[in-house]
Amino acid sequence: MVLRRLLVSVLIVVGATTLTSKDDRSAFAFRQVDYFHRWSQGTQHEFTPAKQEDLDHWTDMITINAYPGVDDGEKMAGTANAVLGNYRSHQGKVLKTSSVPATDKQPAEHFIAVRFNRPDFVEVAFARFKLVEGTGHSFVYSHRVYGDESAEEMNAWITANGEKTENALLDWSPPADATSKR
Repeated sequence: MVLRRLLVSVLIVVGATTLTSKDDRSAFAFRQVDYFHRWSQGTQHEFTPAKQEDLDHWTDMITINAYPGVDDGEKMAGTANAVLGNYRSHQGKVLKTSSVPATDKQPAEHFIAVRFNRPDFVEVAFARFKLVEGTGHSFVYSHRVYGDESAEEMNAWITANGEKTENALLDWSPPADATSKR
């Protein structure tokens, strides 16, 4: 009986440890903020900071998309252009686009900043497109502001943080496991 209780206790402890999900550890940091995996479907993965678990109401999010079959600079440019078209078709106001030319050591990269004005919130998205280990990826940092004054608040946020966020995203090296399948 004592042995049985000990075995049950060990199984409970092991089970509790196993149930401690990957969400309990940050997946990576961006701009000195830890981000936690919240959701994945197919090749899309979403991450938010602590205390932003609600994917219907968040302030900061990073979305990582993999594009299987996008394996060269031309296809990556085509993907970035397709996403740009998608943003426009969803009434996104394009704030900036840019490309970093390919070098002998690095394929070209592309960048899009876009703003979405919605009835309940305003969102700005900064999207970086690049090849990682021969596969196309996008790394999208999004920031949302909610409420009646969201347009004005977002204007102030972009003025204070837009360029810094863009530079941070372009300089960011996501950890290898952030681009792997979950």
